[in-house]
Amino acid sequence: MRIWCFHCFTDEKEEEVKNRGGVSHRLKKQSTMDNNDINNKAGDFVDFDLNERELGVAEERWSLCEENGAELERVWSSHHHMVQGESSNAVATAGDAVVAEDCTMEEADHDSYHKRARVYSGLAECRSASGISSDAGNSVSSIERSVSFGVASSSRTDADMFCQNFILNYTGRKDGKKDDGDDNGSSESEDFEVHIDLTDDLLHMVFSFLNHIDLCRSAMVCRQWRVASAHEDFWKVLNFENMRISIEQFEDMCHRYPNATEVNVYGAPAGNALAMKAATTLRNLEVLIIGKGPISESFFQALEECNMLRSVTVNEAILGNGAQEIHLSHDRLRELKITKCRVMRLSLRCPQLRSLSLKRSNMSQAILNCPLLQVLDIASCHKLLDAAIRSAAISCPQLESLDVSNCSCVSDESLREIAQACAGLHVLNASYCPNISLESVHLPMLTVLKLHSCEGITSASMTWIANSHSLEVLELDNCNLLTSVALHLSRLQSISLVHCRKFTELNLQSAMLSSITVSNCPALRRITIASNSLRRLALQKQENLTTLVLQCQSLQEVDLSDCESLSNTVCEIFSDDGGCPMLKSLILDNCESLTEVRFCNSSLASLSLVGCRAVTSLELKCPRIEQICLDGCDHLETALFQPVALRSLNLGICPKLSVLSIEAPYMVSLELKGCGVLSEASIICPMLTSLDASFCSQLTDDCLSATTASCPLIESLVLMSCPSIGSDGLSSLNGLPNLTVLDLSYTFLMNLEPIFKSCIQLKVLKLQACKYLTDSSLEPLYKEGALPALEELDLSYGTLCQTAIDDLLAYCTHLTHLSLNGCVNMHDLDWGSTNVQLLDYFGGYISSENTQEVAETANRLLQNLNCVGCPNIRKVSIPPAARFYHLSSLNLSLSVNLKEVDLACSNLVLLNLSNCCSLELLKLVCPRLASLFLQSCNMDEAGVEAAISGCCSLETLDLRFCPKISSVSMGRFRTVCPSLKRVFSSPNLLQD
Repeated sequence: MRIWCFHCFTDEKEEEVKNRGGVSHRLKKQSTMDNNDINNKAGDFVDFDLNERELGVAEERWSLCEENGAELERVWSSHHHMVQGESSNAVATAGDAVVAEDCTMEEADHDSYHKRARVYSGLAECRSASGISSDAGNSVSSIERSVSFGVASSSRTDADMFCQNFILNYTGRKDGKKDDGDDNGSSESEDFEVHIDLTDDLLHMVFSFLNHIDLCRSAMVCRQWRVASAHEDFWKVLNFENMRISIEQFEDMCHRYPNATEVNVYGAPAGNALAMKAATTLRNLEVLIIGKGPISESFFQALEECNMLRSVTVNEAILGNGAQEIHLSHDRLRELKITKCRVMRLSLRCPQLRSLSLKRSNMSQAILNCPLLQVLDIASCHKLLDAAIRSAAISCPQLESLDVSNCSCVSDESLREIAQACAGLHVLNASYCPNISLESVHLPMLTVLKLHSCEGITSASMTWIANSHSLEVLELDNCNLLTSVALHLSRLQSISLVHCRKFTELNLQSAMLSSITVSNCPALRRITIASNSLRRLALQKQENLTTLVLQCQSLQEVDLSDCESLSNTVCEIFSDDGGCPMLKSLILDNCESLTEVRFCNSSLASLSLVGCRAVTSLELKCPRIEQICLDGCDHLETALFQPVALRSLNLGICPKLSVLSIEAPYMVSLELKGCGVLSEASIICPMLTSLDASFCSQLTDDCLSATTASCPLIESLVLMSCPSIGSDGLSSLNGLPNLTVLDLSYTFLMNLEPIFKSCIQLKVLKLQACKYLTDSSLEPLYKEGALPALEELDLSYGTLCQTAIDDLLAYCTHLTHLSLNGCVNMHDLDWGSTNVQLLDYFGGYISSENTQEVAETANRLLQNLNCVGCPNIRKVSIPPAARFYHLSSLNLSLSVNLKEVDLACSNLVLLNLSNCCSLELLKLVCPRLASLFLQSCNMDEAGVEAAISGCCSLETLDLRFCPKISSVSMGRFRTVCPSLKRVFSSPNLLQD
């Protein structure tokens, strides 16, 4: 069994290697003592011989200790002493034993591994070190093995892991069984683990997906995996790019894998010698990559003997001495790349060569004898003169692709001769060639033409380009003298015109045109395109574009953003009578010259008019349009959508809108918020569920009545600040059986009777700042049981008296949310006295015998009570008898005259008393209170401590800007209330 372990492929510097100690240093020193007859030319690698018994022990110890560097050094140190005492007889018989082993390798491998995976207990290679030491003699024979070690880094990179690869030329045991170690220890390990033995076929399939780095990592798992990872199928490609490897080790690799087909020694220190060794040793070599260093002339001579070679790549190299002629002759070579190389002259005789790249190589002449060459790349060969380029190309009559980009010497005369000699030329890249204009250049078979930054290309050049009837791709970027392009090419598929500063007109007719790139052409004024294949057209930022003519039957997306000069006539192009019957998306953002937009298109699905500030009229007859964006159209006055497939529409960004007509059978949400001058509105949306007409001050009762008649499914209606809406309009709400949300805030309503009669299912009613409502306006709520489904009521900033508010709280027990913010007529909320409570809430005195009956029926569902900014509240008292069992949030902030708060609410979670600067007494019996806000309150420490002592669930306490609270009190608060997690205080106090 022969094992080769190497650290040779590392890109670390030799100076760093020499400074490292540890195992490798000891091995190197011991090798010098025991192997004086070995000439180590590399200087960094050491060979020393071990018999099979010793190596088996060493391998087992290596697998047990490789995770622990200190233990690894100890094991190999002990192994060092064992090597010194080894008998020379083992060395003398090693050769015969290795031969015998090699002869039985395939047979043993076949017998030891079966086609079915086995599951068994115990793994000999994972036994304890003591077991290995005692039984190692029974599991291995005394055959000598050769091991090579190098200097390794303590921190492994991917390259270092590649260096740790264990490549095995192995044999089985002499009895033909698998070498699993000593079988005697298997019974001891049966109780500890279960191991799945994978077959060779399965391992081979799995390893076929791994790269070399992962193969090397897998090789360190166990002996079977090392053998499987070393299969030659995985090492057809020997990649040593930018790795340190000696010639001896590379030669050994070539002998181990003679069927390797690809070698990469790019960046290797001795790349020239390694490449020559590969060319002379690997008879099946097909691909060779070399570079970053000097390449001798003998290397190219050696390639002639490599008959199977198909591809050679030489990159960033000095060929010869850089001032001599290099000859290469090969009968089967098909691909050759000599890029970024320095050479005086290059002579090639390769009758089978198909592709040649000399890109960015510094040479003055290239002599080619390649009759079958099809692809020639001599881009950026600045020293090649016009005659040399012409001579090289003409010598290749089968040429199909030519790249002469950035060759400033190329002339029209050379291109004419090349076109005559290479009749089958399909691809030409002449970018950055300032001397060409394509005058009299006939390229009938050309399919791809790239002319970036060609200063000689003008509109006259289009005449000669038009003769290339097979042209498919044309790139004319940065042709500054080009003024117009008029081409009628039936096969043209793609054209690019970027940064053509003088370009004014584009006229294209091609049935197969599918891609047009026009950008940053500030002088462009007119575009005419006829194509049956074009699907997307983007012409952004063509500031002077005024005329657009399209006959594109398949066009679906058009982007004309920032085309500031486009006029209203562009709408005709995209209507049904225009030339784009399949159009689905149209973007006209920031087209500031548009004033009237009218589209009648049966296929349009999306329209964007963002930033079109001059548009005053919009008319859409697009039955399939589903999305429209009008942001920035703040001068829109008339909008007609008849019909459209919109599901939602926001016109609140059009403050000057006065006339609106919408016919949208699928619309569910319409927002008209802020359309203050809207006086005529026809809304026919049978599926509409939400309508927001806030601040539509001109909206009349007639308009509201017509809307409710045509939109019977409305559920949410917002009429905030609509002063023109009166009783007649509200009476029409009886046609909305599903209405649940109604907002009439900031209106001049005096009578709510139409609402009580029409909106039986109402759940949310907002009446903020309705100052004309009288005390009796809400009597139907608490006297007649109106709006039985009402859950949320907002009476903020109203003028209701204390009695009306008390009656609401007493009788409307089904309310869950009540807002009374800013109610100046609301006084104390005191439920402390039973007699007062019953008198206030039930309209008269109730005898004691009826008290229990009434109390049982007075359970309130109120969850949120907001009394923010009520200046006349002085006392709030909610005892358990008040039966606020569901109250979870109480907000009394900004009640500046509030002095006393006494709460016993079992489910209260949040209490906000911020800015209640007069607060003096706070009593809380709220076991579930989690957040208490006391910002800017004048309570003292004792009062706060007493208040929170009854709140066993309190987590957040806000005491910022409380002048009577000192920093030393924070700890006391936490002691009184252990559940506290967050205490907020002023900057001068303790921070949490």
